[in-house]
Amino acid sequence: MATRRTDETPATAETRARSAQPRGTRGVRTKSTQRTPVTAEHRRAMIAEAAYLRAERRGFAPGHETEDWLAAEVEVDALLKLGPGGAAQ
Repeated sequence: MATRRTDETPATAETRARSAQPRGTRGVRTKSTQRTPVTAEHRRAMIAEAAYLRAERRGFAPGHETEDWLAAEVEVDALLKLGPGGAAQ
């Protein structure tokens, strides 16, 4: 008489479907997110907003506009290079 081992997981619809997949495709996830390129206009708007926020943190003290803009450019370009989710591309 055959008995079932007690440490076996009973087969469910999910486990049967999973076991029906070829071994090479189990657990493989594909990237479905497509990056759309940022336009020059959108990049400039992002830089302008970042520069504004830097100036705001300084209390809008005059004389630092170029410094704020250049720092904002570096910040935005770094973020764009990282891509969505913060993962390096």
